[in-house]
Amino acid sequence: MAKGVSSKTHSQKELDNYANQHNPNNKAYKARVANDQATKKQSKKALANQSKKRAKRQAEFDEKYGLSYPLDWMCYSNPYDFD
Repeated sequence: MAKGVSSKTHSQKELDNYANQHNPNNKAYKARVANDQATKKQSKKALANQSKKRAKRQAEFDEKYGLSYPLDWMCYSNPYDFD
């Protein structure tokens, strides 16, 4: 698979934009890298917050209904084993 873009399928402006975004000495490249890093940080924070919220909801549910064990085993068992 070829890297980059083809001049047969892209205009000169598109080729220039691509070159600018992949040249480490260009501010478009630096902006793209900074944006990628910021997005990754936000994604990690969002995942951490989401897992904390999920754990808190599960703890509240367990406290309210008295369930202190996971019910995952029911998903993998054969329902006819209990007959």
